[in-house]
Amino acid sequence: MMKLQAILSGAALSLAASPALAASGPFFSLNNTNFVVLIAFLLFIAVLLYLKVPGMVGGILDNRAAEISKELDEARSLREEAQAILASYERKQREVAEHAEQIVAHAKVEAAAAAERAKDDLKDSIARRLQSAEAQIASAEQAAIKEVRDTAIGVAIAAARDVIAKSMTAKDSGELIDTAISDLGRKLN
Repeated sequence: MMKLQAILSGAALSLAASPALAASGPFFSLNNTNFVVLIAFLLFIAVLLYLKVPGMVGGILDNRAAEISKELDEARSLREEAQAILASYERKQREVAEHAEQIVAHAKVEAAAAAERAKDDLKDSIARRLQSAEAQIASAEQAAIKEVRDTAIGVAIAAARDVIAKSMTAKDSGELIDTAISDLGRKLN
């Protein structure tokens, strides 16, 4: 129905705005160009209102305005977040620079003191480091022995499990399960 009205209104507009009908004369006459244009314009506005075009355009503009507002809010929040991150990094950079200066000053003091003590303490320091290294080596050896022992136990258990599984019959398996269930009952009570 809307297509038919659009076609009829288009035909009426094309007939009303025909150059053959446009002429000067009394205003309320189809021979007057201004009157024909006014009628065509009013019909055009009526068709637009009937098809609810202003509402659609308003809705589209409202949606676009909401999207733009949302994007602006998001941009604002991103800007604020970026400023906060920048301030945080600047603060961290100042802290790191101060810390680096402290480290350098402390290192200079320690280097001077170490240079003075180095002549006297060099032999003692080497002896302590050798003892520490030997202790670490002994600890690493014990850890390696323990790891090898644990691995050997794991392999032995797996091998025993495979041997038992291969040599055990269904009857033996059932008896073992029954024994385990009865032992479990005694241990729970």
